[in-house]
Amino acid sequence: MAVYLSSFAGAGAQFFDNNGIPLSGGLIYSYLAGTTTPQATYTSSTGLIAHSNPIVLDSSGRVPSGEIWLSQLLLYKFVLQTSVGVTIGTYDNISSIAGSLPTISNFTGTGSQTDFTLLTIPVSLNTTNVFINGVYQNKNTYSISTTTLTFTQAPPVTSLIEVSYA
Repeated sequence: MAVYLSSFAGAGAQFFDNNGIPLSGGLIYSYLAGTTTPQATYTSSTGLIAHSNPIVLDSSGRVPSGEIWLSQLLLYKFVLQTSVGVTIGTYDNISSIAGSLPTISNFTGTGSQTDFTLLTIPVSLNTTNVFINGVYQNKNTYSISTTTLTFTQAPPVTSLIEVSYA
């Protein structure tokens, strides 16, 4: 799973109460954007270890692991509270910092293969750019379904296929 640094408290952020005192024991809840459905955040770029939800801030008002990492292509809502549950702020539609950087997948045409598997799921057809031997391919020459790129006609033998997508 691809994860990227959060634009909300991504690395080394420190939180304070409304009096400017570090938010010792403060709570950060994470949800899918616009909902109250809990959504996992991660402690590192590996995406292997999820934070507790809520994340409990240390005595200096910082995330214990020092970082918050988010699932690629998801938008989040964060609710920041004091240690006794008083809401300080709600931050909705938060993305990762690198979530908008393109992913590149490269393939070689066989002359008969029309389906190719991308590394991740593109946001939409409109966020893809496909090139065969350096020539841009119109969007009506291929389709996307989850991670599968399907050409209407197989790219030529030994052709270089580059797919750039977000």
